Amino acid sequence: MWPYWLMYLLPAVPALVTGRRPLRLSWMPWLALGALFVLLIGFRHHVGGDWGTYLIHYQREIGSSLTDAITTGDPGYVLLNRLMVQLDGDIYGVNLVCGLIFISGLIVFCRAQSRPWLGFAVAVPYLVIVVAMGYTRQSVALGFIFWALTYLERGRFLPYVLFIVAATLFHKTAIIMIPLGIFLYSKGWLLRIIAVGLIGYGLWDAFVAPEQEKLWDTYVEQQMQSEGARIRVMMNFVPAVFLLLNWKQWKRFYPNALLWFWMALGAIASVFLVGFASTAVDRIALYLTPLQVVVFSRLPFLARKKIRQETMTLGLVLGYALVLYVWLNHATHAVFWLPYRNILFE
Repeated sequence: MWPYWLMYLLPAVPALVTGRRPLRLSWMPWLALGALFVLLIGFRHHVGGDWGTYLIHYQREIGSSLTDAITTGDPGYVLLNRLMVQLDGDIYGVNLVCGLIFISGLIVFCRAQSRPWLGFAVAVPYLVIVVAMGYTRQSVALGFIFWALTYLERGRFLPYVLFIVAATLFHKTAIIMIPLGIFLYSKGWLLRIIAVGLIGYGLWDAFVAPEQEKLWDTYVEQQMQSEGARIRVMMNFVPAVFLLLNWKQWKRFYPNALLWFWMALGAIASVFLVGFASTAVDRIALYLTPLQVVVFSRLPFLARKKIRQETMTLGLVLGYALVLYVWLNHATHAVFWLPYRNILFE
């Protein structure tokens, strides 16, 4: 269990002692942290609830070439598995690349926040430990989405779309993030609507339409349920409420605030929809989890007139430490993460 606490403490301690982002943020600590996290994610051994499933995905591609047609699955992930088969990289090579994509996106996203170390600490208990070490394909999609949102907040529409396309190649559900590109405070909104419509339709037709009946039957008709979905949805609901309560300040200090407003509304809507199809809502709500990182890393500044920034930061660090403690000790599926094992030490 101690490796998971080490993963949390590494960003949590700097979050408490460094305060707000300095004018020049050195890359060296982040590169060292990122390299360690990529190794812990990539070389994990029999860790994660879907370990066996992803092992089957890899074994299924043995004997396939890179040029063979892809008829099922997510093409980006299938191609990555085939490449690792050719390079004899095994499942660890696949996980290493997936971990690199996820962590690099998360670091870029966190470094764009007011308190980057706090943002990374907020991400560790669920996004890093549970998602990156459990839901491999969606973690890659989320890594690309972190990159995409960083560009979108800067008003860069084209890079946003390209990263969302990359995310969709690894998990079809990432297509739901395409419409968010419309909500920018800049000219050319009509062209963005047209572009989003065309790209969204193309992605849907290529990746989702062939399996839409199967997806609907699995997630809705059969009422497939996700344990803990309501808790995970509530974890997005809380920062969404904080954002809306501080909306006037938020749009005053942060560019392209409208995109976060709509993500907050999506997080609130998820609370009411999770009872209808918990697994479907749970999968989609995963892409709203950047709200936790961005809102809580900015909340000490937004609430500074009511609570000292250091006090708020301490409260958030302790709060997410509690999240990690509860998950490790009481979550139904935590047994698949315990004990942490790494192939480098087997």
